[in-house]
Amino acid sequence: MTYETTGDRERVILAGVDSGRFLMDIDSCLDELALLVETSGGEAVGRIVQKMDAPHPGHYLGKGKLEELKDLIALTDAAGVVCDDELSGNQIKNMEEALETKIMDRTMVILDIFAECARSAEGKAQVELALLNYRVSRLTGLGKSLSRQGGGASGPGGGIGTRGPGETKLETDRRHIRGRIDELNAELKNIEKQREVQRSRREKNNAAVVSMVGYTNAGKSSIMNLLTGAGVFESSRLFATLDTTMRKLELPNGTEILFTDTVGFIGKLPHQLVKAFRATLEELTYADALVHVVDAASANRAEQMKVVTDTLNELGCGGKPVITVFNKTDLLDTTAGLTDMGLNNVVCMSAKTGDGKGDLLAAVEDTLQRAKRRIKILIPYDRGHMLKLIYGNAEILSEEHNGQGTLIEAYADAELAGRLGPYIIFNK
Repeated sequence: MTYETTGDRERVILAGVDSGRFLMDIDSCLDELALLVETSGGEAVGRIVQKMDAPHPGHYLGKGKLEELKDLIALTDAAGVVCDDELSGNQIKNMEEALETKIMDRTMVILDIFAECARSAEGKAQVELALLNYRVSRLTGLGKSLSRQGGGASGPGGGIGTRGPGETKLETDRRHIRGRIDELNAELKNIEKQREVQRSRREKNNAAVVSMVGYTNAGKSSIMNLLTGAGVFESSRLFATLDTTMRKLELPNGTEILFTDTVGFIGKLPHQLVKAFRATLEELTYADALVHVVDAASANRAEQMKVVTDTLNELGCGGKPVITVFNKTDLLDTTAGLTDMGLNNVVCMSAKTGDGKGDLLAAVEDTLQRAKRRIKILIPYDRGHMLKLIYGNAEILSEEHNGQGTLIEAYADAELAGRLGPYIIFNK
Protein backbone atom coordinates (compact mmCIF):
# COMPACT_ATOMS: atom_id res chain seq x y z
CA MET A 1 0.00 0.00 0.00
CA THR A 2 1.32 3.50 -0.84
CA TYR A 3 0.81 6.53 1.38
CA GLU A 4 1.15 9.93 -0.25
CA THR A 5 1.77 13.28 1.43
CA THR A 6 1.31 16.77 0.06
CA GLY A 7 2.93 20.11 0.84
CA ASP A 8 6.54 21.11 1.33
CA ARG A 9 6.94 19.42 4.72
CA GLU A 10 6.08 15.88 5.66
CA ARG A 11 3.36 15.95 8.34
CA VAL A 12 3.91 13.49 11.18
CA ILE A 13 2.49 12.57 14.57
CA LEU A 14 4.87 12.20 17.53
CA ALA A 15 4.37 9.23 19.84
CA GLY A 16 6.05 8.69 23.18
CA VAL A 17 6.02 6.38 26.18
CA ASP A 18 6.23 8.09 29.57
CA SER A 19 8.11 5.57 31.72
CA GLY A 20 9.73 8.15 33.99
CA ARG A 21 13.12 6.54 33.39
CA PHE A 22 14.72 9.21 31.22
CA LEU A 23 16.41 12.39 32.49
CA MET A 24 14.00 14.76 30.77
CA ASP A 25 10.22 14.66 31.16
CA ILE A 26 8.19 13.31 28.26
CA ASP A 27 7.00 16.76 27.11
CA SER A 28 10.60 17.98 26.83
CA CYS A 29 11.57 14.79 24.97
CA LEU A 30 8.77 15.30 22.46
CA ASP A 31 9.61 19.01 22.10
CA GLU A 32 13.16 17.96 21.19
CA LEU A 33 11.82 15.28 18.84
CA ALA A 34 9.69 17.94 17.12
CA LEU A 35 12.88 19.99 16.53
CA LEU A 36 14.61 16.92 15.13
CA VAL A 37 11.68 16.34 12.77
CA GLU A 38 11.74 19.99 11.70
CA THR A 39 15.50 19.81 11.08
CA SER A 40 14.90 16.74 8.91
CA GLY A 41 12.35 18.59 6.79
CA GLY A 42 9.14 17.47 8.49
CA GLU A 43 6.43 19.03 10.62
CA ALA A 44 4.95 17.64 13.83
CA VAL A 45 1.18 18.17 13.62
CA GLY A 46 0.17 16.25 16.74
CA ARG A 47 1.43 14.09 19.58
CA ILE A 48 0.23 11.22 21.69
CA VAL A 49 1.66 9.90 24.97
CA GLN A 50 1.08 6.71 26.93
CA LYS A 51 2.21 6.33 30.53
CA MET A 52 3.58 2.84 31.24
CA ASP A 53 6.69 1.19 32.67
CA ALA A 54 8.20 0.35 29.27
CA PRO A 55 7.21 0.42 25.58
CA HIS A 56 5.05 -2.50 24.44
CA PRO A 57 7.44 -5.11 22.97
CA GLY A 58 5.15 -5.83 20.02
CA HIS A 59 3.79 -2.46 18.89
CA TYR A 60 5.35 0.21 21.18
CA LEU A 61 1.96 1.54 22.38
CA GLY A 62 -0.96 -0.34 23.85
CA LYS A 63 -3.83 -1.31 21.55
CA GLY A 64 -6.13 1.38 22.92
CA LYS A 65 -3.56 4.09 22.26
CA LEU A 66 -2.95 2.69 18.77
CA GLU A 67 -6.63 3.26 18.02
CA GLU A 68 -6.36 6.84 19.31
CA LEU A 69 -3.27 7.32 17.18
CA LYS A 70 -5.06 6.02 14.09
CA ASP A 71 -7.87 8.54 14.62
CA LEU A 72 -5.35 11.35 15.12
CA ILE A 73 -3.57 10.43 11.88
CA ALA A 74 -6.85 10.69 9.99
CA LEU A 75 -7.79 13.95 11.73
CA THR A 76 -4.49 15.67 10.94
CA ASP A 77 -3.91 14.08 7.53
CA ALA A 78 -0.47 12.99 8.76
CA ALA A 79 1.82 10.96 6.50
CA GLY A 80 3.57 9.05 9.25
CA VAL A 81 4.40 8.56 12.91
CA VAL A 82 7.71 9.22 14.69
CA CYS A 83 8.24 7.37 17.98
CA ASP A 84 10.50 8.85 20.64
CA ASP A 85 12.33 5.58 21.32
CA GLU A 86 14.30 3.23 19.09
CA LEU A 87 12.00 0.58 17.63
CA SER A 88 12.71 -3.02 16.70
CA GLY A 89 11.95 -4.36 13.23
CA ASN A 90 8.87 -6.16 14.56
CA GLN A 91 7.55 -3.05 16.29
CA ILE A 92 7.86 -1.10 13.03
CA LYS A 93 6.17 -3.87 11.06
CA ASN A 94 3.32 -4.31 13.53
CA MET A 95 2.65 -0.58 13.84
CA GLU A 96 2.65 -0.11 10.07
CA GLU A 97 0.13 -2.91 9.66
CA ALA A 98 -2.10 -1.55 12.43
CA LEU A 99 -1.94 2.11 11.39
CA GLU A 100 -1.42 1.77 7.63
CA THR A 101 1.15 4.53 7.54
CA LYS A 102 4.91 5.03 7.67
CA ILE A 103 6.53 4.42 11.07
CA MET A 104 9.83 5.97 12.12
CA ASP A 105 11.73 6.35 15.38
CA ARG A 106 14.03 8.94 16.95
CA THR A 107 17.13 7.08 15.79
CA MET A 108 15.96 7.08 12.16
CA VAL A 109 15.39 10.85 12.25
CA ILE A 110 18.80 11.54 13.82
CA LEU A 111 20.53 9.32 11.27
CA ASP A 112 18.62 11.13 8.54
CA ILE A 113 19.92 14.50 9.76
CA PHE A 114 23.48 13.17 10.00
CA ALA A 115 23.24 11.86 6.43
CA GLU A 116 22.31 15.34 5.24
CA CYS A 117 24.94 17.18 7.29
CA ALA A 118 27.98 14.98 6.60
CA ARG A 119 30.49 16.78 4.39
CA SER A 120 33.87 15.05 4.74
CA ALA A 121 34.71 11.58 3.40
CA GLU A 122 35.07 10.37 6.98
CA GLY A 123 31.74 11.86 8.05
CA LYS A 124 29.91 10.34 5.10
CA ALA A 125 31.45 6.91 5.72
CA GLN A 126 30.58 7.07 9.42
CA VAL A 127 26.97 8.00 8.69
CA GLU A 128 26.53 5.31 6.03
CA LEU A 129 27.97 2.73 8.41
CA ALA A 130 25.54 3.76 11.14
CA LEU A 131 22.61 3.73 8.71
CA LEU A 132 23.42 0.27 7.39
CA ASN A 133 23.96 -1.20 10.86
CA TYR A 134 20.61 0.24 11.92
CA ARG A 135 18.71 -0.98 8.88
CA VAL A 136 20.28 -4.39 8.40
CA SER A 137 18.73 -5.62 11.65
CA ARG A 138 15.33 -4.19 10.66
CA LEU A 139 14.96 -5.23 7.02
CA THR A 140 11.69 -7.04 7.73
CA GLY A 141 10.13 -4.14 9.58
CA LEU A 142 11.48 -1.55 7.16
CA GLY A 143 10.20 -3.35 4.08
CA LYS A 144 7.18 -1.12 3.50
CA SER A 145 9.10 2.04 4.43
CA LEU A 146 11.80 1.22 1.89
CA SER A 147 9.25 0.51 -0.82
CA ARG A 148 7.93 4.04 -0.31
CA GLN A 149 11.32 5.73 -0.52
CA GLY A 150 11.32 6.16 -4.24
CA GLY A 151 15.12 6.02 -4.48
CA GLY A 152 16.16 8.27 -1.62
CA ALA A 153 15.66 11.86 -0.59
CA SER A 154 15.99 13.28 -4.07
CA GLY A 155 13.48 10.96 -5.68
CA PRO A 156 9.70 11.22 -5.70
CA GLY A 157 8.01 10.11 -2.51
CA GLY A 158 11.10 10.82 -0.39
CA GLY A 159 10.88 12.10 3.14
CA ILE A 160 12.25 11.70 6.64
CA GLY A 161 14.40 8.60 7.02
CA THR A 162 15.15 8.27 3.30
CA ARG A 163 18.58 9.89 3.02
CA GLY A 164 21.82 7.96 2.76
CA PRO A 165 21.91 4.61 0.96
CA GLY A 166 18.89 4.30 -1.31
CA GLU A 167 16.22 1.69 -1.85
CA THR A 168 18.15 -0.63 -4.15
CA LYS A 169 21.12 -0.97 -1.79
CA LEU A 170 18.92 -1.64 1.23
CA GLU A 171 16.60 -4.17 -0.43
CA THR A 172 19.44 -6.49 -1.39
CA ASP A 173 20.27 -9.45 0.82
CA ARG A 174 22.00 -9.16 4.18
CA ARG A 175 25.25 -10.61 2.83
CA HIS A 176 25.59 -7.74 0.34
CA ILE A 177 24.88 -5.16 3.06
CA ARG A 178 27.35 -6.75 5.43
CA GLY A 179 29.92 -6.69 2.64
CA ARG A 180 29.40 -2.93 2.35
CA ILE A 181 29.69 -2.61 6.14
CA ASP A 182 33.05 -4.42 5.99
CA GLU A 183 34.21 -2.00 3.26
CA LEU A 184 33.22 1.01 5.35
CA ASN A 185 34.94 -0.39 8.45
CA ALA A 186 38.14 -0.85 6.43
CA GLU A 187 37.84 2.68 5.02
CA LEU A 188 37.37 4.15 8.49
CA LYS A 189 40.31 2.12 9.77
CA ASN A 190 42.55 3.77 7.18
CA ILE A 191 41.21 7.19 8.11
CA GLU A 192 41.89 6.38 11.77
CA LYS A 193 45.53 5.60 10.89
CA GLN A 194 45.80 8.97 9.16
CA ARG A 195 44.34 10.59 12.26
CA GLU A 196 46.99 8.88 14.41
CA VAL A 197 49.75 10.25 12.15
CA GLN A 198 48.29 13.77 12.45
CA ARG A 199 48.03 13.34 16.22
CA SER A 200 51.70 12.28 16.41
CA ARG A 201 52.71 15.40 14.48
CA ARG A 202 50.74 17.57 16.88
CA GLU A 203 52.41 15.89 19.85
CA LYS A 204 55.85 16.54 18.33
CA ASN A 205 54.95 20.20 17.94
CA ASN A 206 53.88 20.07 21.60
CA ALA A 207 50.79 22.22 21.06
CA ALA A 208 48.08 21.89 23.68
CA VAL A 209 44.68 20.75 22.43
CA VAL A 210 41.41 22.11 23.84
CA SER A 211 38.20 20.49 22.61
CA MET A 212 34.67 21.86 22.83
CA VAL A 213 31.87 19.51 23.73
CA GLY A 214 28.21 20.09 24.45
CA TYR A 215 24.61 19.30 23.74
CA THR A 216 23.53 19.92 20.16
CA ASN A 217 22.70 23.56 19.40
CA ALA A 218 24.45 24.85 22.54
CA GLY A 219 26.46 27.28 20.39
CA LYS A 220 29.85 25.57 20.01
CA SER A 221 30.30 26.67 16.39
CA SER A 222 29.44 30.28 17.29
CA ILE A 223 32.09 30.26 20.02
CA MET A 224 34.60 28.65 17.63
CA ASN A 225 34.01 31.44 15.12
CA LEU A 226 34.19 34.13 17.80
CA LEU A 227 37.54 32.92 19.09
CA THR A 228 39.28 31.81 15.90
CA GLY A 229 37.39 33.29 12.94
CA ALA A 230 37.12 29.74 11.64
CA GLY A 231 34.04 30.41 9.51
CA VAL A 232 32.28 27.27 10.78
CA PHE A 233 28.66 27.05 9.61
CA GLU A 234 26.29 28.40 12.26
CA SER A 235 22.61 27.50 12.43
CA SER A 236 19.82 27.05 14.96
CA ARG A 237 19.22 23.64 13.36
CA LEU A 238 20.21 20.61 15.41
CA PHE A 239 23.50 18.98 14.36
CA ALA A 240 24.37 21.83 11.96
CA THR A 241 28.04 20.94 12.56
CA LEU A 242 28.98 17.30 12.08
CA ASP A 243 32.60 17.20 10.94
CA THR A 244 35.28 18.10 13.48
CA THR A 245 36.97 21.48 12.96
CA MET A 246 40.44 22.32 14.34
CA ARG A 247 41.99 25.79 14.36
CA LYS A 248 45.00 27.49 15.93
CA LEU A 249 44.23 29.94 18.73
CA GLU A 250 46.64 32.34 20.41
CA LEU A 251 45.98 32.87 24.11
CA PRO A 252 46.55 36.25 25.82
CA ASN A 253 49.95 35.04 27.12
CA GLY A 254 51.09 34.35 23.54
CA THR A 255 50.88 30.56 23.70
CA GLU A 256 49.42 28.91 20.60
CA ILE A 257 46.97 26.05 21.14
CA LEU A 258 44.76 23.92 18.90
CA PHE A 259 41.04 24.53 19.46
CA THR A 260 38.56 21.94 18.18
CA ASP A 261 34.81 21.78 17.68
CA THR A 262 33.07 18.40 17.87
CA VAL A 263 29.66 16.99 16.98
CA GLY A 264 26.94 17.81 19.50
CA PHE A 265 25.51 15.18 21.83
CA ILE A 266 21.82 14.50 22.35
CA GLY A 267 19.60 12.49 24.66
CA LYS A 268 19.04 8.88 23.60
CA LEU A 269 22.01 9.17 21.21
CA PRO A 270 21.77 6.13 18.89
CA HIS A 271 24.39 3.54 19.81
CA GLN A 272 25.05 3.05 16.09
CA LEU A 273 26.29 6.65 15.91
CA VAL A 274 28.44 6.37 19.03
CA LYS A 275 30.05 3.25 17.55
CA ALA A 276 30.50 4.68 14.04
CA PHE A 277 31.86 8.00 15.33
CA ARG A 278 34.01 6.45 18.07
CA ALA A 279 37.27 7.23 16.24
CA THR A 280 36.25 10.88 15.94
CA LEU A 281 34.97 11.12 19.49
CA GLU A 282 38.09 9.42 20.84
CA GLU A 283 39.99 12.54 19.80
CA LEU A 284 38.53 13.99 23.00
CA THR A 285 40.61 11.56 25.05
CA TYR A 286 43.78 13.20 23.70
CA ALA A 287 42.68 16.75 24.57
CA ASP A 288 44.50 18.59 27.36
CA ALA A 289 41.26 20.24 28.48
CA LEU A 290 37.57 20.29 27.55
CA VAL A 291 35.26 23.27 27.16
CA HIS A 292 31.72 22.11 27.94
CA VAL A 293 29.35 24.54 26.22
CA VAL A 294 25.87 24.74 27.77
CA ASP A 295 22.78 26.52 26.46
CA ALA A 296 22.16 28.71 29.52
CA ALA A 297 18.68 29.62 28.28
CA SER A 298 17.49 26.02 27.97
CA ALA A 299 14.87 24.90 30.49
CA ASN A 300 16.55 21.47 30.42
CA ARG A 301 20.14 22.63 30.81
CA ALA A 302 20.81 20.44 33.88
CA GLU A 303 19.56 17.33 32.09
CA GLN A 304 21.48 18.23 28.94
CA MET A 305 24.66 18.71 30.97
CA LYS A 306 24.23 15.24 32.46
CA VAL A 307 23.80 13.70 28.99
CA VAL A 308 27.13 15.26 27.96
CA THR A 309 28.87 14.22 31.19
CA ASP A 310 27.59 10.64 30.89
CA THR A 311 28.75 10.44 27.26
CA LEU A 312 32.21 11.77 28.18
CA ASN A 313 32.49 9.18 30.95
CA GLU A 314 31.51 6.49 28.46
CA LEU A 315 34.33 7.65 26.19
CA GLY A 316 36.86 7.64 29.03
CA CYS A 317 37.19 11.43 29.35
CA GLY A 318 35.77 11.74 32.86
CA GLY A 319 39.01 12.84 34.53
CA LYS A 320 39.96 15.69 32.20
CA PRO A 321 40.00 19.37 33.25
CA VAL A 322 36.65 20.89 32.23
CA ILE A 323 35.67 24.54 31.75
CA THR A 324 31.89 24.90 31.83
CA VAL A 325 30.73 27.71 29.54
CA PHE A 326 27.17 28.93 29.97
CA ASN A 327 26.46 30.39 26.52
CA LYS A 328 23.50 32.50 25.33
CA THR A 329 23.43 34.58 28.51
CA ASP A 330 22.09 37.45 26.39
CA LEU A 331 18.75 35.61 26.59
CA LEU A 332 18.72 35.68 30.42
CA ASP A 333 17.78 38.43 32.86
CA THR A 334 20.45 37.29 35.34
CA THR A 335 23.29 34.78 35.51
CA ALA A 336 23.22 34.51 39.30
CA GLY A 337 21.97 30.91 39.39
CA LEU A 338 24.58 29.66 36.92
CA THR A 339 27.50 30.18 39.27
CA ASP A 340 25.76 28.39 42.16
CA MET A 341 25.76 24.91 40.64
CA GLY A 342 28.82 23.62 42.49
CA LEU A 343 31.09 23.71 39.44
CA ASN A 344 34.74 24.68 39.83
CA ASN A 345 35.52 26.40 36.54
CA VAL A 346 32.59 28.41 35.15
CA VAL A 347 32.40 31.10 32.46
CA CYS A 348 29.23 32.99 31.53
CA MET A 349 29.23 34.39 28.01
CA SER A 350 27.31 35.18 24.86
CA ALA A 351 28.84 34.16 21.56
CA LYS A 352 26.29 36.43 19.88
CA THR A 353 27.41 39.64 21.63
CA GLY A 354 30.97 38.64 22.45
CA ASP A 355 30.49 39.22 26.18
CA GLY A 356 32.66 36.87 28.20
CA LYS A 357 35.14 36.12 25.42
CA GLY A 358 38.05 37.38 27.52
CA ASP A 359 36.87 35.38 30.50
CA LEU A 360 36.85 32.19 28.45
CA LEU A 361 40.35 32.79 27.06
CA ALA A 362 41.61 33.52 30.58
CA ALA A 363 39.98 30.33 31.89
CA VAL A 364 41.59 28.25 29.13
CA GLU A 365 44.95 29.87 29.83
CA ASP A 366 44.65 29.26 33.57
CA THR A 367 43.52 25.65 33.15
CA LEU A 368 46.42 24.79 30.86
CA GLN A 369 48.87 26.65 33.04
CA ARG A 370 47.82 24.70 36.13
CA ALA A 371 48.65 21.54 34.22
CA LYS A 372 52.19 22.85 33.63
CA ARG A 373 55.31 23.11 35.77
CA ARG A 374 57.38 26.18 36.48
CA ILE A 375 60.93 25.62 35.26
CA LYS A 376 64.12 27.62 34.84
CA ILE A 377 66.21 26.72 31.81
CA LEU A 378 69.70 27.70 30.75
CA ILE A 379 70.15 27.31 26.99
CA PRO A 380 73.82 27.53 25.85
CA TYR A 381 74.40 29.90 22.96
CA ASP A 382 75.46 27.01 20.73
CA ARG A 383 72.04 25.38 21.32
CA GLY A 384 70.08 28.42 20.17
CA HIS A 385 67.69 26.31 18.08
CA MET A 386 66.09 25.15 21.34
CA LEU A 387 64.78 28.66 21.92
CA LYS A 388 62.27 28.31 19.08
CA LEU A 389 60.84 25.21 20.76
CA ILE A 390 60.50 27.10 24.05
CA TYR A 391 59.02 30.28 22.56
CA GLY A 392 56.35 28.35 20.66
CA ASN A 393 55.25 26.00 23.42
CA ALA A 394 55.94 27.52 26.84
CA GLU A 395 54.72 30.58 28.70
CA ILE A 396 57.77 32.78 29.19
CA LEU A 397 57.92 34.46 32.60
CA SER A 398 61.39 36.01 32.31
CA GLU A 399 64.39 35.92 30.02
CA GLU A 400 67.94 37.17 30.41
CA HIS A 401 71.34 36.62 28.83
CA ASN A 402 74.51 35.88 30.77
CA GLY A 403 77.98 34.55 30.07
CA GLN A 404 76.77 30.95 29.78
CA GLY A 405 73.69 31.39 27.61
CA THR A 406 70.02 32.38 27.69
CA LEU A 407 68.34 31.99 31.08
CA ILE A 408 64.57 31.50 30.83
CA GLU A 409 61.92 30.99 33.48
CA ALA A 410 58.67 29.56 32.09
CA TYR A 411 55.66 27.31 32.54
CA ALA A 412 55.98 24.08 30.52
CA ASP A 413 53.97 20.88 30.35
CA ALA A 414 55.45 17.53 31.28
CA GLU A 415 56.42 16.55 27.72
CA LEU A 416 58.23 19.82 26.98
CA ALA A 417 59.92 19.72 30.37
CA GLY A 418 61.14 16.22 29.52
CA ARG A 419 62.64 17.38 26.23
CA LEU A 420 64.35 20.29 28.00
CA GLY A 421 65.63 18.07 30.82
CA PRO A 422 69.38 18.60 30.24
CA TYR A 423 68.95 22.38 30.40
CA ILE A 424 66.67 22.65 33.46
CA ILE A 425 68.30 24.18 36.55
CA PHE A 426 65.07 24.66 38.54
CA ASN A 427 61.89 22.58 38.48
CA LYS A 428 58.83 23.22 40.64
